[in-house]
Amino acid sequence: MLQIQQIPALNDNYIYLLHDTDSRETAVVDPAVAQPVLDTLKQKDWNLTYILNTHHHADHVGGNLTLKQHTNCQIIGSVNDMQRIPGIDQKVSEGDTLKLGSYTIQVISCTGHTTGHIAFYSPDAHALFCGDTLFAMGCGRLFEGTAEQMQQSLKKFTALPLDTKIYCAHEYTEANAQFALSVEPENKDLLTTIARVKQLRANQQATVPTTLNQELATNPFLRTNSLEIQKVLAMQGASELAIFTELRERKNRF
Repeated sequence: MLQIQQIPALNDNYIYLLHDTDSRETAVVDPAVAQPVLDTLKQKDWNLTYILNTHHHADHVGGNLTLKQHTNCQIIGSVNDMQRIPGIDQKVSEGDTLKLGSYTIQVISCTGHTTGHIAFYSPDAHALFCGDTLFAMGCGRLFEGTAEQMQQSLKKFTALPLDTKIYCAHEYTEANAQFALSVEPENKDLLTTIARVKQLRANQQATVPTTLNQELATNPFLRTNSLEIQKVLAMQGASELAIFTELRERKNRF
């Protein structure tokens, strides 16, 4: 069995520990800081085998070197980020597969937020660890890539099974929901989801993971074919890319 432990960090980051109960191998995804990871490993009596970095930003790799020093783990990241990920041992690219015990983890290239961004997908666990590419009701800012690259990356995700759980790296859901509502105010699935999100946050509970099915129903960046969104943007009949680009620019200003 693959156990997934969510660890809140910094202001709104999520770090994920993946533990295969049979092999007792453990990976951590995007350790922003080391101490909460070390604390959880000690509490669970788990030994860290791998660090999986989705991209090079400090709030995703900040714990790398300390964790490596304490655990002698292997650090895995994109071949395109080999100069920017601290302590990297194994360089991977689109189509590569990793093993965590009996679980296969596929590497998906998802340029957009950064040029070297990758995601880790476990088909066995129906789990996608997507860093800052896809969020609940949102997507990452385009710091290094283009809108076209980001849209193509998101299309790779939407081709996955609908029950895929989306483990994104930040608790941005409430703010994303308000933007989504501004461009699709009559979306009933969105209104229902916002009510649930407000309740979760009021109880200081995480809104992540979400699911692909949920995102296809509520995330404006995956809904460029929505007639309501096109009407609100006054872009009826425009290309998907033009609508996506406009949505991203509006979100930047929102």
